[in-house]
Parts: sequence; structure tokens; C-alpha cells
Amino acid sequence: MQSTLRHCEFPAMKGESKFCATSLESMLDSVTKILATKFKSVTTNYLSEPIPLLQNYTITEIVTEQTVGKTVVACHTLPYPYAVFYCHGQVSDNKIYKVLLAGEDGGRVAAAAICHLDTSQWNADHVAFRVLRTVPGDSPVCHFFPPDNLVWIPLSQGEK
Repeated sequence: MQSTLRHCEFPAMKGESKFCATSLESMLDSVTKILATKFKSVTTNYLSEPIPLLQNYTITEIVTEQTVGKTVVACHTLPYPYAVFYCHGQVSDNKIYKVLLAGEDGGRVAAAAICHLDTSQWNADHVAFRVLRTVPGDSPVCHFFPPDNLVWIPLSQGEK
């Protein structure tokens, strides 16, 4: 619980909006204020059951690719006795993907992924830079979202 509280109280990075939500209503209220336009959610979904999380996956198809401009809001579940979502968005160029993944066991997942195209304002100690052996601003950082996360993106022109 202490870790969750610290996570929620940690100051935002430069250009970042962040909040912790304890209800869907408070999450939607905050996302509405940050995005200031109509939006939709992108999520990861299991297409077959059961799927062990810890296995190797292969990308079999890129279903959609969308450049979403400057702001998206990602909401991640945090461990707590009741629902708490850590949500954040940074003003930066991003691409959102929906991809099909095939697990080693034959299971299939429709996964949400994001590529942060400009990481120049990120903290140099961010785990992504250690894993990728790079520094802020050198290269995009891309990652998948687990099934219990939500990514809120502005609607494209023509979407309702």
C-alpha cells in the first residue's frame, strides 16, 4: 500500500499530467479535462483462454496504427485493497498500435501498444533507458499494455 501511495504522490515529469483515480467516474472526468476532446479507449484483450502471462510472444499482425499527436492518457492498475489506477499523459508525439500476438502455447492476444517518439523530457533514470541501453531523446520507447490497463486517445477525424 505504501508503494501505491508513493507512486500517486510522486511529482509529475516536465510536460506530464498525472493523477490516481479510485473510480471510473473520476478517471473519465480527469481524462476529459486532459484530452479536451472526444476520446476512446484502447485495451489489450485475450482472444483465447487460458493464457500464461510469462511466455514469449510473436507479433503476427499489426491491426491498426494511429499517430495520436501530442497527448494520450494511460491508466495502470496499482496494488491496493480497492481499485486504484495511476493515470498519466505527457505532451509528446506518440503512435498507438493494436497488434495480434501469438504465444508459445498457441494462445492469441490482441494487444495495445504505444511508441513514445520523443523521450527527451524523460528522467534519465527511467527503467526503459536501462533496458534499451539508451538515453533520453536518442530513440523511441515502445511497450505493450497488460489487459488491466486502459489507454485513452483522441478520436480520429471522422470517428464517432
